[in-house]
Amino acid sequence: MKVVILAGGFGTRLSEETKIKPKPMVEIGDRPILWHIMKYYASFGYKEFVIALGYKAEIIKKYFLDYTRMNGAISVDFKSSEVLSLQPERDDWLVQLVDTGLNTMTGGRIKRLQPWIGNQTFMVTYGDGVSNVNIRDLYGFHQKQNSFVTITAVRPPSRFGELDFQGSWVMNFSEKPLNGDAWINGGFMVCEPELFGFLDGDTSILERDGLEKLTKKQQLSAYRHEGFWQCMDTLKDKQYLDKLYTEGNAPWRNW
Repeated sequence: MKVVILAGGFGTRLSEETKIKPKPMVEIGDRPILWHIMKYYASFGYKEFVIALGYKAEIIKKYFLDYTRMNGAISVDFKSSEVLSLQPERDDWLVQLVDTGLNTMTGGRIKRLQPWIGNQTFMVTYGDGVSNVNIRDLYGFHQKQNSFVTITAVRPPSRFGELDFQGSWVMNFSEKPLNGDAWINGGFMVCEPELFGFLDGDTSILERDGLEKLTKKQQLSAYRHEGFWQCMDTLKDKQYLDKLYTEGNAPWRNW
């Protein structure tokens, strides 16, 4: 089953990093978040990726072209100009890098990938979020629901601390409380090829033109994930994910 990763947006809310690179190439620790997402899917056996490119697509292409040479030991023969990878990366992935337009919206990017997907079930996620959702259980849930699309519903932490008062005294301070029952689409979706019929063209937005239409047909199901999920929208988000990874506390690192 192919995994589509949406990696073409401008990432304007993380402009400190995205002025020089696309958001999926912003690093957590010493690796791009895109790599983390791919390693996570691969740990469940999903190793065929179709990456929808747009903004600064050439940087993502170069990363994968140089992937084996830039990781592990290499031998350089200056006399013959021969370069050998002595300890190349052993990830047995198949990666298809597809330009889907600079200004194409999320739904339009998926629509453009139809020739690469064909008439089969596929997965979709965003190139800027990590989670410890069980992909195997997600797919099993999707099969039972028999819907066109299953999204992973998550409850993100609040961006503001929450205070509990007793008179003028603060009795409890929660740095990142959950927003109660405010469930959102966290990505990590399983889709049937029928989804393509709900997406019109480059201006089609997946969430509005695809998922909202599916709700009216009762063809959108949600797998509720109570565990870890975090997107990388801001510099603060990146720093938080960096801290988790470098300290060895990354919930998504299962490889």
